[in-house]
Amino acid sequence: MPKLILSMDGLVLKEIALDKERLTIGRKPHNDIQIDNLAISGEHAVITTLLNDAFLEDRNSTNGTYVNGQPVKKHVLQPNDVIELGKYRLRFIPEEVQSSGLAPSEMIDTQALKPLVTPAEVDMGAAMSRSVGSNTQILSPDMKASVVSLTGQGVSSQLGVVQILSGTNAGRELELSKSLTTLGKPGKQVAVITRRPHGYYITHVEGATFPLLNGKEIDAQAHRLNEHDVIDIAGVKMEFFLR
Repeated sequence: MPKLILSMDGLVLKEIALDKERLTIGRKPHNDIQIDNLAISGEHAVITTLLNDAFLEDRNSTNGTYVNGQPVKKHVLQPNDVIELGKYRLRFIPEEVQSSGLAPSEMIDTQALKPLVTPAEVDMGAAMSRSVGSNTQILSPDMKASVVSLTGQGVSSQLGVVQILSGTNAGRELELSKSLTTLGKPGKQVAVITRRPHGYYITHVEGATFPLLNGKEIDAQAHRLNEHDVIDIAGVKMEFFLR
């Protein structure tokens, strides 16, 4: 499982396994990771972990949360990212992927995208790998495009789907059957679509500009997706619908 290496001034203090879906960091004793230092807010940050993916969120802390020297509010953790809280450092170490030989940030679910037309038109195993690999806009190897297993219960029986409207993968569909789907291009724009008991929500994670929803820029809050909403992430348009 993924873990964090806590250190201060270069001295390793402890290893922390990310064995809970939600792990809180702060000065108060009730936090999962308590750091008793005045530079740390009572409830400073939270890390949500689903399988080998981890999502960091600052909890409106006084002194802020930094990753690799940059202030963040929400951030999808990449291998060896360093979370900075005052003088303390938390290095994110993902679980090694034994079967593929690829780093987690290179993993891509090429089978998730489905053709709008009949499957007989293409060899999904080979053709999708070539198509996705050559696409510089969405789901390319330099992007974070990870879909993890559903852990929640009581989720609506209607399955969310996004159909790609532009780019190399135009016409293909991505089923949102998992708890968390991360789409975008690190350094440019990243967003997550989460599946909750009462529907699907899109949240901005990274980038100076926010995704567009029906032509309007969303804010930092989670926005519920409605039937036939049009999303624009990193310049790629897609339509959301329920099946």
